Amino acid sequence: MGLLALASTGALALATPAPLPPAESGGVDVVKADIDRHDRMTVPVRIGKSGPFDFLVDTGAERTVLARDIATRLQLPMSGKGLLIGIAGTQSVDLVEIDEINLGRRSFYGLTAPLLEGYNIGADGIIGLDSLQDQRVLLDFDKKRMSIGDAVQLGGSRGFEIVVQARRRSGQLIMTNALIDGVRTDIVIDTGSDTSIGNRALQKALAKRHKGETTQLQSVTGQTIMADIDMARTVKLGTMTMSNSMLVFADTPAFEKLELVKRPALFMGMNQLKLFHRVAIDFATKRILFDLPDSAQIPIRF
Repeated sequence: MGLLALASTGALALATPAPLPPAESGGVDVVKADIDRHDRMTVPVRIGKSGPFDFLVDTGAERTVLARDIATRLQLPMSGKGLLIGIAGTQSVDLVEIDEINLGRRSFYGLTAPLLEGYNIGADGIIGLDSLQDQRVLLDFDKKRMSIGDAVQLGGSRGFEIVVQARRRSGQLIMTNALIDGVRTDIVIDTGSDTSIGNRALQKALAKRHKGETTQLQSVTGQTIMADIDMARTVKLGTMTMSNSMLVFADTPAFEKLELVKRPALFMGMNQLKLFHRVAIDFATKRILFDLPDSAQIPIRF
């Protein structure tokens, strides 16, 4: 779960992946999505003419990732090693070259993908930000589908009650004006995590005292990390307020990668995102859009 970033082996600084060539597109692409056992969204993906394979859609991951057994089956060429930063730590990984990935009618070319074990991913691979840039990703939880296109093709702001402007860092969109129990907090939308994870700065600002309730988080790298469990009375985005949200707090290097250590920050996971009808992540215009559910169904108020 959580952010995956790649650095070259031996580098002192973490490198941002080079941008991919533009994807071939035929307009709006709608892909039927399944919800896995961790409430994450997965979609069918083809690698060249092979597949379809079941890929997790992870807006918290910088890189598209492939399961090792799929790479072995397809005899993909190795291209070296890298260091992968996940929620639970940093790990050396093998890299492979992928000539072409097809998501619906969209094709992406020339990817260098880290390899992870499929049983740790819980899927055949991960669609990361390197395959989603300059697009709007629309997650429709009611219809269990994902749409990819530009803002105009996907209806603009129509039907979204809350539109939040974000800033970009390392490919991520970061919302900077959220309030958690009155504490200004940077929020990253993380569809690859089933849990919302706060940093220690947020925990300290909320004056949350550890009471012995802990949980173990498992990264898609297979590594684990301990986290403290607590509740936030309110999470406010724009004019919307969510009540009684479960959060966990952990010392994860993912926050350091995004320079979100000193300021309160949160990776907002699927436990909160799935409460909405739809969530649109618009990388081109740097906006996050929320389609609110029936207020009688979940604790959201204005």
